[in-house]
Amino acid sequence: MRYFALFFLFLGVSVFAKPTVTVSIAPQKYFVEQIAKDLVIVNVMVPSGASPHSYEPKPSQMKALSSSDAYFAIGVNFEQIWLEKFKATNPSLLLIDTTKGITKQSIEKHNHENHKDDEHETKDPHIWLDPVLVKVQAQHIKDALIKLYPLHVKEFERNYADFIAVLDTLDTSLQTTLKDITNRQFIVFHPSFGYFASRYMLEQISIEVGGKEPKPSELARIIKDAKKTKAKAVFTSPQFSQKSASVIAKEIGAIVFVIDPLSEDWEENIRKIANAFVLYSKMI
Repeated sequence: MRYFALFFLFLGVSVFAKPTVTVSIAPQKYFVEQIAKDLVIVNVMVPSGASPHSYEPKPSQMKALSSSDAYFAIGVNFEQIWLEKFKATNPSLLLIDTTKGITKQSIEKHNHENHKDDEHETKDPHIWLDPVLVKVQAQHIKDALIKLYPLHVKEFERNYADFIAVLDTLDTSLQTTLKDITNRQFIVFHPSFGYFASRYMLEQISIEVGGKEPKPSELARIIKDAKKTKAKAVFTSPQFSQKSASVIAKEIGAIVFVIDPLSEDWEENIRKIANAFVLYSKMI
């Protein structure tokens, strides 16, 4: 009887264990959880503080990925190398491109200067910082969850509708918050905020050149141009070096503002970013 009891206990755990899906970055975890709530476990590939541009998954993460039913891709750099490997080692893994249907901007479009090298022809992956584009991602996430777990279609549809309403409200709020900013240019180390800037009629000026710290000659040019903007703040992210940002801030009499485009508390973080720009505008 004991063995039968253990067998049925194991069977019960297997039947009722929550399924797992994997995402690349923490904001995607937020999106999936808004639609799936507690019906799935969301595994994040790029940990807090790491850069999705150069991250290499650890063996333990590759092992954890084997228990995932799906992988939600978002177009960050490390996926270009690793997605094929993920699929090769996990043939049954469903790969979902959450960027499908989104026309991506070129990083060159909103970088500091039109450099001629190939690096700046790459497309900007930071679509998650535009609430309107997140609605497209949410649609793909919802459709994939329904395909994987059709028994919960009603919950997914309801949660998706609620999330879309939140995104619409957030977009309206940001339009109001940012409409009266006087100086709409801002200096940023890594060009993460191109879509956010385009949506809310801002203009980012990037310090980073080709994914690297600027050379002295480039830094001198950036400082010269930064002085023309009368900027009082330089925005940087915790995933990147703050060395150049600090040098430029010192030279132009500005402060360094740290904002994290990869925060898991996505909605609250987007509001913080908007408020940071408002505060920055008042400093000018």
